[in-house]
Amino acid sequence: MVKGIGIDIIEVERVKKIAEKNPNFLERIFTSREVSYCLKKRNKYQHLAARFAAKEAFFKAIGKRISWKEVELFNLPSGKPQLEIKSKQRFSFVEAHVSISHLKEYAVATVFLEGEK
Repeated sequence: MVKGIGIDIIEVERVKKIAEKNPNFLERIFTSREVSYCLKKRNKYQHLAARFAAKEAFFKAIGKRISWKEVELFNLPSGKPQLEIKSKQRFSFVEAHVSISHLKEYAVATVFLEGEK
């Protein structure tokens, strides 16, 4: 049973400008694991934008905003993106499914929340 669906798209350049203008942006929005992963990448702002979009898509799927750092996007060894929700017990879903994609100019994410059958 689907409990929620969210989608978000963001311009990579927007994330880059905010991050360069406001040094606290990365620390406020992303977990240390997310920042560490993204900063190692050649196109770091594409990866940061995808994580930003995934968090926004999750907020849309649950129908409210929670702390940015309570939602973390990481990749399994296979490369599949995975959401970790720090306060999952507060919500009525069993599992969160996420898909992300990014190009030079845009990043997009979709989140589906699965409930009990």
